[in-house]
Amino acid sequence: MATATASKKKTKVNFRPTDDRVLVQPCEAEDKTAGGIILPDAAKEKPQRGTVIAVGPGKMLKSGKRGEMTLQVGDEVFYGRYSGTEVDFEAGTMVVVRESDVLAVIDN
Repeated sequence: MATATASKKKTKVNFRPTDDRVLVQPCEAEDKTAGGIILPDAAKEKPQRGTVIAVGPGKMLKSGKRGEMTLQVGDEVFYGRYSGTEVDFEAGTMVVVRESDVLAVIDN
């Protein structure tokens, strides 16, 4: 198994995504609105932004070769609000999404 390191919490997660899937560590949900109103836990929106922690080998093509992944470990990405599967680790909850569910890569 490949070892993915959660960058913010400095803990290791033994997880290797398959095919064209990536493991994303979501950013923390906002505690306040732009106007300064403090949000309770029930009103917080599900985060859509996160950091790629692990990347699969790529989708198997009909030719028998693997497709090339465009995402890399450490990329900050936006993904669909209801896409992916949440997985709980000691390091926290992370999301497994397909590369096609990633909407954009954030350039720093």
